[in-house]
Amino acid sequence: MRGSNSKPRASENGNGEAADWELRPGGMLVQKREDEFDSAVPLIRIKVYHDSYQHDVTVPAQSTFGELKRVLGQVTGLAPEEQRLLFRGKEKEDHEYLHMAGVKDMSKVVLLEDPASRERKIEQMQRNQGIAKACEAVAVVRDEVDKLIEKVNALESSLRRGTKVPDQEFVVLTELLMRQLLKLDSIEAEGEARVQRRSEVRRIQHYVELLDALKVAARNPNPLSNSSNGTTVTKQWQTFDSGMGSLTPPAANPFTQINNEWEKFE
Repeated sequence: MRGSNSKPRASENGNGEAADWELRPGGMLVQKREDEFDSAVPLIRIKVYHDSYQHDVTVPAQSTFGELKRVLGQVTGLAPEEQRLLFRGKEKEDHEYLHMAGVKDMSKVVLLEDPASRERKIEQMQRNQGIAKACEAVAVVRDEVDKLIEKVNALESSLRRGTKVPDQEFVVLTELLMRQLLKLDSIEAEGEARVQRRSEVRRIQHYVELLDALKVAARNPNPLSNSSNGTTVTKQWQTFDSGMGSLTPPAANPFTQINNEWEKFE
C-alpha cells in the first residue's frame, strides 16, 4: 500500500467556506482559529499576580504565553515586550503554549515588569517632574517680568508727554530685568520648559534694549513729545556781505562810481 505525502487540504466548514488547519505541538491537527477567542476552543480562567494586584483573565486553553501577554496588556497597560510571565517559578517564552506548559483553569501565573522597562519609566517620570518644576520656576520669573514691563511702559508714556525722566529710573529698571535674566539662567530646563525659558529670555532682552533707547531719547529736549513729531524748518535767512544766501541784493556802495565808458582790449 503506497503512502501519501500530500499535505492536508483545506475542507469546507458549515458556511461553505474553506477552513484552514494548523499543526499543534504534539502532532495534533486542529482547525486554525480566525480570532483569538474561538468558540470551538474551551476557555480557561487564569489568576495573574502583578505586584500587589490580582487579575483574572479568560483565554482559550490552547493560547500561547505571547497571546496571554497581549490580553494582559489591555488590563495592566504594559506592552507585551515589557512583560515577563512566570509559571511554576520558570519564565515562559512567547511561543510556548499554555496547555503544553500545564496551565489549566484557575492556574496562577506571575507577571513581572521587565527591569529595563521599569527603569526607563522611572527615568521618564523623573524627567517629567523636572520639566514641571522648571516650568513653575519660569512662570514665577514671568510674573516678575510682567510687573517690570508695566513700569517700562509707564516711563515711555511719561516721555511721550514731555515729562523729564532721570537716568536713574532707566538704570534701576535695567538692573532689575537683568536679575530676572540671571534667575532664568540658573533654571535647568529641557523640553517644554526650555522653550518657555528661551521665550522669556528674548522678552527680557527686548525690554532691556528698549530701556537703553529710551534713556538716550530722554537726554534730548522733548524727545518723544507729540509736538515734536514733525520737523521744524526755520524761515530766517542769514545775510552775508556778498549777498549770497540773502533774499535781497546787497545795497550799493555809495562810494562806487558807475559810468558808461567801456574799456577796449586789443
